[in-house]
Amino acid sequence: MSTTADPLAALGSLPGVADAVESVRKAVDRVYGHRVMRRRSNEITSEAALRGARGSAALSGADWALEEVRRRTDFSGDGEPRTVGAALRLTAEAGQLLSIWRQSPLRVLARLHLVAAGGDRPEESVGRPRLAGESVAEPLVELDLPSADEVSGRLDGLAALLIAGTSAPALVTAAVVHGELLALRPFRSYNGLVARAAERIVLIGSGLDPKSVCPAEVGHAELGREAYLTALEGYVSGTPEGLAAWIAHCGRAVELGVRESTAVCEALQRGAA
Repeated sequence: MSTTADPLAALGSLPGVADAVESVRKAVDRVYGHRVMRRRSNEITSEAALRGARGSAALSGADWALEEVRRRTDFSGDGEPRTVGAALRLTAEAGQLLSIWRQSPLRVLARLHLVAAGGDRPEESVGRPRLAGESVAEPLVELDLPSADEVSGRLDGLAALLIAGTSAPALVTAAVVHGELLALRPFRSYNGLVARAAERIVLIGSGLDPKSVCPAEVGHAELGREAYLTALEGYVSGTPEGLAAWIAHCGRAVELGVRESTAVCEALQRGAA
């Protein structure tokens, strides 16, 4: 990553990134301009949250149909029900943490992990970065695992960048937060879910998607695990091409989330006709 005073902003000059940022902005503007959004935005927000949670859970190994997620009420079992429940809780929590995120991103990450883990044990490992020698359960990402010391240093560096503020576009910041958390896997569990929830927080808090109606998680799931991992490998490589490819991938995910919510708007409009 660049060593300039605002390294996040520097990423905006990578080839193709400006085009991705502009494409996302136009897509978001279109859905926010939809006539249904002016009258029923709360319904769109709720539906986007549900669909986003379903998409995030799918990427963590619980690929349930939307209607299955909608009708189920018991998510306390092991395996897939627990994953879906964690995704739903995180999506509900994300919008409540915006003011804290601006002041202390690390506190928010700890809170997100607590919310995701719920009643998981061992309790002493929940809500804090992993220690040396502790294993990580992450069903999707199989990249080399950074050491606990590296995790600590890079988390501190990321938090310092975010607190200092950046002129980088929201897409760039959200993609870096998402990619860094997936690369580090700072917790013993639920890192993918937490990373995607943090991306959501950045997109909302930046003002790009203040009503949270552009669920990037939907797009990440639609693009598929293979494309997700390939793009993440680009981020981890640290090369300009790899970083640009990851940011563009996140941009496509946001656009697909926009498409999903636009379809919901159209369905509500038809129903009201």
